[in-house]
Amino acid sequence: MPYKQPVFRPMGDRALLVELGDEIDRALNQGVRELFLKMDKGRVQGVRDLVPSYRSLMVVYDPLTIPLLSLQHIIADLWLRHDPSSIPEPKVVRVPVVYGGKYGPDLEWVASYHHLAPQDVVNLHREPVYQVYMIGFTPGYPYMGEVPEAISTPRRETPRTVVPRGSVAIAQRQTGIYPVQSPGGWHILGWTPLNLFEPAKWPPSLLEMGDLVKFFAIGEDEISQWQG
Repeated sequence: MPYKQPVFRPMGDRALLVELGDEIDRALNQGVRELFLKMDKGRVQGVRDLVPSYRSLMVVYDPLTIPLLSLQHIIADLWLRHDPSSIPEPKVVRVPVVYGGKYGPDLEWVASYHHLAPQDVVNLHREPVYQVYMIGFTPGYPYMGEVPEAISTPRRETPRTVVPRGSVAIAQRQTGIYPVQSPGGWHILGWTPLNLFEPAKWPPSLLEMGDLVKFFAIGEDEISQWQG
């Protein structure tokens, strides 16, 4: 649930964790996003970096420029001046996915785990409009929710050492897209030809915190239409 006021947790001598609640919740996450945008726009002197997550904001700061207590007072004041209109409208991104086969090696297993047909899993996965709660793990990796309860699936017991770029996967009530090749323990349902992270562009990440994502199925013969 959302807290009545921010909870401050010092993380060493150069970072402060600002917790706004204790659960995964869209409204709570919007509060994190609002605080992040206010601090980013305000350019608080001494703040070196801001790292938003599901329910908290990590503030990296220079203690020689701004004392901890002063930083806490500034954050508390910004939080009190709640203004939903300060949050820009999210962009809606449609993401094409080739489900199953070599592109989704875990689709059959997930279907068997839930006693469903593979197509049922595909239909359930592409049904919601997902919210991007945060970007993390690797550059551009979107943590999105929520996956329908009917296909909520524990992480793999043994993570893969290599997951291909573009893999669309689920774990518990979350879904995500691997923007680069990396290890990973989520169940891969499919693959998207979209490029989620291009460091030469600004912003480098296709998806940002607060965006909305709608998956839709394509065939293998349609891949070339979506590759940049």
